[in-house]
Amino acid sequence: MKSNSIPILFPKQADDSQLSFAVIAARHNGKWVFCMHQDRDTWECPGGHRDPGESIEETARRELWEETGAESFSLRPVCAYGVVSEGGAPSLGMLFYAEIFSFGPLPEAFEMKQVECFSTLPDRWTYPEIQPFLLERAFIPSAP
Repeated sequence: MKSNSIPILFPKQADDSQLSFAVIAARHNGKWVFCMHQDRDTWECPGGHRDPGESIEETARRELWEETGAESFSLRPVCAYGVVSEGGAPSLGMLFYAEIFSFGPLPEAFEMKQVECFSTLPDRWTYPEIQPFLLERAFIPSAP
């Protein structure tokens, strides 16, 4: 699949050792959950890079808590995906879907300054060429 200008790959299989990041499409009470990095004024899905020794699910759980303050949630993997940067090899990660049941305070000294729940998708995306396609995939897993 090619978004505006960044090719997004959805491999049928990916070995866990190949996955370097997790992104989480999250909902709370029927609304989308997005966060805003302290250095930006745009919205993004929670997610981040894998720490040494973590499983990709542990990465998703840690990032969801760090970036939203989510304390109680269900989490399921959706699919592996890759993004090809200009002149580079694809970077592979795992897309997860989370239903957040409760939030605690946003952890201090982390990257995010704000978390919001949206009835509709935000206008200002951090990664507009990628995030809408991932959200579509999270709700239509058999999408091409």
